[in-house]
Amino acid sequence: MLSYQHIYHAGNLADVQKHALLARMLDYLTRKDKPLSYIETHAGRGLYQLDAAEAVKTGEAAAGINRLLDGSMLDAEHPLAEAITRTRSADGEKAYPGSPLIAAHLLREADSLNFAELHPQESAALRQALWPHGLGRRVHVHQQDGFELAQSLAPPTPRRGLMLIDPSYEVKRDYAQIPGHIAKLHRKWNVGVIALWYPILTDGTHKPMLTALEAQNLPGALRHEVRFPPAREGHRMVGSGMFIVNAPYGTEAEAARLTKLFAKLG
Repeated sequence: MLSYQHIYHAGNLADVQKHALLARMLDYLTRKDKPLSYIETHAGRGLYQLDAAEAVKTGEAAAGINRLLDGSMLDAEHPLAEAITRTRSADGEKAYPGSPLIAAHLLREADSLNFAELHPQESAALRQALWPHGLGRRVHVHQQDGFELAQSLAPPTPRRGLMLIDPSYEVKRDYAQIPGHIAKLHRKWNVGVIALWYPILTDGTHKPMLTALEAQNLPGALRHEVRFPPAREGHRMVGSGMFIVNAPYGTEAEAARLTKLFAKLG
């Protein structure tokens, strides 16, 4: 069983980039009355308390989302700010929503939500986190491999929608296999927005994956990267990236805004 625990990293600068782009895309997609499908391949527990010992120990939230909120650097009208406000209203002032809760807050009654989380404890925690935020809607938590779930659901009903692929990359073969997964998903679901998060590493492990993805010439492809100092000495992650297929209108503008924001964060 994989050992990765996102509580140590929740609300870090990578989350800021990933969640800001995700929230903006969901906000745009929900402007039409038509229902949509939302799928996550590696959902995690969905809800994090940033005053937990694990989060405090690394200080990543303090350098990430807390810095933005304390410095009023996140517009109160931004859909990510809306999701954080709703989460904290229900779960306490130090709560932070993972991507499943962001989706649960921003999506609507008619939308279909499917989350894959293989780890039994994390899967159980996700169900508990989602329950007060709409588990009675068309929301399903699957304790199974996320890539298997994604392929089994594609194309989903409704066909409009977004899939977030956000692995921990503990399994190193993910880097080699993800381009093939995305190519196959796009063939099945050519109208779907497919958003991949990846870490930017000092050793360049991510680079062959990005080369393979860009060689596919996928439609509406947007690659956005931000850089930041390592969380601690010797830490290999020095940035965060998103590769998005069929990027919705406004995603490029949000990416440009984030680029300027991270430049200010220095």
